[in-house]
Amino acid sequence: MIFQDDIDEKRRGLMIGGAVSATAAMLPAVAQTVGPQATQADAPEAAPAGAAFTLKVNGKEHQLTLDARTTLLDALRESMHLTGTKKGCDQGQCGACTVLVNGRRINSCLSLAVMHEGDAITTIEGLGTPGSLHPMQAAFIKHDGYQCGYCTPGQICSSVGVLDEIRRGVPSHVTGDLNVKPLLSATELRERMSGNICRCGAYSNIIDAITEAGGQA
Repeated sequence: MIFQDDIDEKRRGLMIGGAVSATAAMLPAVAQTVGPQATQADAPEAAPAGAAFTLKVNGKEHQLTLDARTTLLDALRESMHLTGTKKGCDQGQCGACTVLVNGRRINSCLSLAVMHEGDAITTIEGLGTPGSLHPMQAAFIKHDGYQCGYCTPGQICSSVGVLDEIRRGVPSHVTGDLNVKPLLSATELRERMSGNICRCGAYSNIIDAITEAGGQA
C-alpha cells in the first residue's frame, strides 16, 4: 500500500536531484564567464612608471626618479630629506609648505615636482645657516616671530617673497596708492601674509620682523 507521505518524499528527492544536476551542468559556463572578470578585478593595479628629472634646490642639483604625481613638497621632504619645509594642511590653505621658486613664493603642496626642472628652488635650509642667518631669520628671532615654530619656515620664506614683491612694485588687494614706497604698512603686510597661518597667533611679532628686515624698523 502506497501512502501519500511516501509519494511526497519521492517527489522531493526527484526535485533535489534535478536541481543538483542542473547546477552542475551550469558551472563550466559560469566559470568561463565570471572567471576572467574576477581575476581582472582581483589583480593589483600596475605601479605608474617613474619620471626621471633633475631639481636644483638650494644651489645643488638632485637627480630624481619619482611618480609623476609626486608633489614638490613630498619630493623635498621624502626624497631630498629637506624636512624644514612642513606639511600642514596639504591643501594650499595654511602656507606651512611655502618655498621660493625663481624668487617667488609658492605652496609646494600644490605643485608637482616634475614641473620644476630647470627652476631655482630655495627652501628654509637654503636661506641661511646658524652661523650666517638670513636677515629675515635674524629678525624673526629678534622679534620672537614664532612660538611652536611649525609654521615658521613657511612664514620666513613667504616673508622673503613679500619683500621681493614690494621691491618690484607688485600691489596687494589693499594697496591704496602705488606711488607710496615702500609698501610696508602693517595693513599691507597683513594682507600679503594672509596665506600663511600661525595657529599660535604670533602675527604682530611677524609683522614687526618683516618691517625690520625691510628696512623700516
